[in-house]
Amino acid sequence: MSDLFREAAAREQAANAPLADRMRPRTLREFIGQDHILGEGKLLRRAIKADRVTSVLFFGPPGTGKTTLARIIANTTEAHFTSMNAVLSGVKDIREAIAAAERRLAHHQQRTILFVDEVHRFNKAQQDALLPHVENGTVVFIGATTENPYFEVNKALVSRSRVFEFRTLEEDDLRAVAEQALADPERGYGDLDVQIDDEALVHLVSTANGDARSLLNALELAVETTEATPEGTIHIPLRVAEDSIQQRAVLYDKEGDAHFDTISAFIKSMRGSDPDAALYWMARMIYAGEDPRFIIRRMLIFAAEDIGLADPRALQIAQSTATGFDYIGMPEGQFLLAECCLYLATAPKSNSAFAYFDALKHVREEQTGDVPNQLKDASRDKEGLGHGKGYKYPHAYREGYVPEQYLPDGMQGLYFYAPREQGYEQAIAERLADLRARDAEESVEKRAMRYAEEAREDA
Repeated sequence: MSDLFREAAAREQAANAPLADRMRPRTLREFIGQDHILGEGKLLRRAIKADRVTSVLFFGPPGTGKTTLARIIANTTEAHFTSMNAVLSGVKDIREAIAAAERRLAHHQQRTILFVDEVHRFNKAQQDALLPHVENGTVVFIGATTENPYFEVNKALVSRSRVFEFRTLEEDDLRAVAEQALADPERGYGDLDVQIDDEALVHLVSTANGDARSLLNALELAVETTEATPEGTIHIPLRVAEDSIQQRAVLYDKEGDAHFDTISAFIKSMRGSDPDAALYWMARMIYAGEDPRFIIRRMLIFAAEDIGLADPRALQIAQSTATGFDYIGMPEGQFLLAECCLYLATAPKSNSAFAYFDALKHVREEQTGDVPNQLKDASRDKEGLGHGKGYKYPHAYREGYVPEQYLPDGMQGLYFYAPREQGYEQAIAERLADLRARDAEESVEKRAMRYAEEAREDA
């Protein structure tokens, strides 16, 4: 009797499950999207059909079918399928699953497929506990993650798995998902007379932003909260669709790929002098809940790294934005971020500050020369050692400049800084070229005088 009660409870639970769970595909035929890895003739599709799946990692945004595909594999394989969630499981659970897999293999020659959802949540000890058993074939490993496995999963585990990337679903895919739910009489709304306006469906598909689960949740809310007409028709106009999914779900995880990809797009758009794209990516980050101070910090770095002396005001404006935002906060602080973003995106660009790293490379790789005597501190050793003797004080000269040796011996004529002919830096380039030419002439004269003196001494 207990089995009958459990079976009845399971049927009741399935009937009351959310639409997204009820409509989860059970076979490859029902699976929609990801044709780049599951299309006819593709390797993964062939492996699933032949029940020859090897260790794999599925990664991609939420709602794209990673867990669903793992369940399809569970429904089609003759191997024993074990599932666990990395958030809820520990090393003890892994060891128990491995021990059971070893018994099956020894006593029944049956393979075990171990599916780990959110595998990036496993810590190093948990991943290390799993690794040797994946390596020796005790289990076939299937991992699902929303994070890039090359960064978030044990490198040894990644190297022993085939990685498949799941992409955000296209709008045509999402429309097919919705139509499938509306037509299915067993798990969806095929037994009801649901009439959804085309503009309402377009809104749901567009606003779901590639996430099938988000789409089905909105469709369920629209259908379940709309009263049927006396004739039994459930009509879903645009107004109801807008109420059901009021806000576009922007994919953004502050610790994940979307975070790094979006800030990268923001920086590259400013570097490419595209203010429209820069505003879009910044708005997307703020809309998704990114800390504005993180964006400001990146604009400060950008002002020095990518604009530099082509427009020295850029760094001042970025710093003023940082200070002003601390006074104002949100939402008015968005005006400061927008103005700073526009200024940086439209400013002339120069990355000449990288000259510092050329100097650092020289220090690291070449023998360091002594500080020229005239540049040494004269306050302590002027009398005894002659430090600072011969130093020419630039302000004592009419132009505030006099040729002098400022680099160690043997480094004369070595230049690290190469100003770009952009914005204000063009004026710097012209002045610096003149000063370097005068330095070079002075060096030639000094060498000639030294050679003449040496010749006199030899004579």
